[in-house]
Amino acid sequence: MAPCPVRMAVRTLDVKQLKALITVAEVGSVTRAAELLHLVQPAVTRQIRTLEEELGVPLFERTRQGMRPTEAGAIMVDRARRALNELERARAEVQPAPGVVTGIVTVGLLESVSDLLAESLVSAVARDHPGIELRLITAYSGHLQQWLDDGDLDLTLLYNLDSTPSLNARPLVRERLWAVAPAAAGLRADRPVPFAEAAAHPLIMPASGHALRSLIDAAAARAGADLNVAVQTNSMRVQKQLVRAGHGWTVLPGVGIAEDVAQGSLSAAPLCEPDVWRSIVLGTPRFGRTPPAVEVVARELVRQINSRVDHGRWPSAQAQASTTP
Repeated sequence: MAPCPVRMAVRTLDVKQLKALITVAEVGSVTRAAELLHLVQPAVTRQIRTLEEELGVPLFERTRQGMRPTEAGAIMVDRARRALNELERARAEVQPAPGVVTGIVTVGLLESVSDLLAESLVSAVARDHPGIELRLITAYSGHLQQWLDDGDLDLTLLYNLDSTPSLNARPLVRERLWAVAPAAAGLRADRPVPFAEAAAHPLIMPASGHALRSLIDAAAARAGADLNVAVQTNSMRVQKQLVRAGHGWTVLPGVGIAEDVAQGSLSAAPLCEPDVWRSIVLGTPRFGRTPPAVEVVARELVRQINSRVDHGRWPSAQAQASTTP
């Protein structure tokens, strides 16, 4: 079924209506939304009804379970959220103190590197640029790329991606993939494991279509090995949990298991025959103005990555030439 058309009388919309719309959608209740917005319930009801009248479509279904957005309502909530976010960013950029970089910057971090980078990035930005508000989103590369294309991220780490018509991809790090096993398997960093040997074990794998799974499948084809997939999951945490419990081995980047290996809860070794590598890039939109706050955070993220590689905190990683801020 085609989405309901939304006939918008833009001149009558205001920020209070959009905030009411988003809040009711998030909490599913006008009463609760009124409490969060510090308004009386009739005022929130009036804002929603006025918005519906102006648009000419119902935005919510009133059910016993609460307020549920209609198809048109879901479209409006998504657009309203983005509009308010842009207003917040604009306000921060046009009202800075002299010489101070301010603004809201939304950063995408790969799940595998978030533990290594998130806290240090936040600390550095808070120390050197307290006028910048950071918003960190962690996910897999495919999701992060989509959110960057949709305008929900200002910059993000991605892997195995070249520049596209919609984004610039700046190479940062090349890192090796590792076979990961229970601690009792005794895998060691100085003894690479042939891919065929790892593939002979039951494997806890990323789901098909995942970028990491594509790398593993390609390596299996080069090695002439059949993968014995026991479980598929979209969570690195679950992969490691199942390996610790003895359900099989897995394949992950070294950065994602360094702490587990150091604590003795997992053992791991680089893959060989063939070696398997992934390249991490910094993705940014190709078009449009780049706010100063985004430029500052991008430079700091690159600096943090270089520091981790230089000090050996990123296992089997090689910084690429273009990482100089």
